[in-house]
Order: sequence, then structure tokens, then C-alpha cells
Amino acid sequence: MSGHLDYEINKELGECYLFMGELDKAEEYYRKAVSSNGVHPDPYLGLATVAVQRGDLEDAELMYRKAHKIEPSDKSLSGIALIRMENGDRDQAFSLFVEAIGMNPENMVALFSLIRLGHELERIGEIIPHLENYLEIDPAKHEVRYSLAGCLACVGQKDAAINELETILEKDPENAAAKEMLEQFRS
Repeated sequence: MSGHLDYEINKELGECYLFMGELDKAEEYYRKAVSSNGVHPDPYLGLATVAVQRGDLEDAELMYRKAHKIEPSDKSLSGIALIRMENGDRDQAFSLFVEAIGMNPENMVALFSLIRLGHELERIGEIIPHLENYLEIDPAKHEVRYSLAGCLACVGQKDAAINELETILEKDPENAAAKEMLEQFRS
């Protein structure tokens, strides 16, 4: 078999075993994929996922960094950022999530992690443009619009927050969370 075919088969087997929760087998096939063609980031991302599931964050970060070195992506940045966040380095995690969103504004892991960190670090104003950018791409994503409304309210833009909630309710009149927040603002 060709090296590329070996790579593809081993990578796919790694993904299958990971999906089934067979971490040892997944690791074995991801490592075979790396050795048959070490120029793709996917097996490293798989190995990082295996390491995360085993609780080995140090190894997971190493694998995410290897994947990122081969081909920088929002996935590898988000992985590194999640580990940085877990290890208490919230400022670096925030910066990495911003960078990941810059590469892919639709990266929901990065976006929702950024919302969490924005609140924790009192940097809510910095995340609002990222939420607005996402909504330009997918204006029907009520969860993002709801988060934007909450962030706007936190920075004192109550009228803008109400507008966002009303937009949600125009499309989804039964949205309980939007109704509840709107009622709080109006009371």
C-alpha cells in the first residue's frame, strides 16, 4: 500500500475507535497514521483528544501544538486555549480563543469559551464584536443572540440588549429565556 493510503486507513480507524471510546486502539492507529505520513495535523488532533479524555493535559497540549505547527487552525488553537484555561492561564486562553475566532468566526467552542472568560476576566466589551460578527454569518442562532443581549446588558447597553431579545422573539415567540430576560429588563 502507498504511504498515503496507509495514512488514511490508520487515521480513519483511529477516529472510529475514538468514537467508540476505545482509547488505546484509537491511540495506536493515530500513531500509525503519524508514522505513515507525518505532514497532516488530524492524527495529532486525535491524539490530543485521547490525551484529554485520559486527563493528560500536558500531552494533549503537546499534540495540539504539533498539529498547529503542521497546519495552524482554529481547532488546534481552541484546544490549546481550553488547556490553558483549565490550567488557570485565562488571559492567554482568552487571546488564543480570539485568534481562533479570527480564523473561523463560527467556532462555537471558542465563541462560548470566550463568553465565559469575558465574564470571568471582566472583558465583556471585548467579546461583543465577535458575537456580532457571528450573527452576520448566522443571524438565526438564538443562543448567540441571547448571549449578545446578556453581554450588552452587562456593559450598560440595555436598549441594545432589548433589541436583540425582541429579534429573538420575532423569530421564536416561545423562547422562554428571551422572554424572561426581556421581562426582567422591563420591570
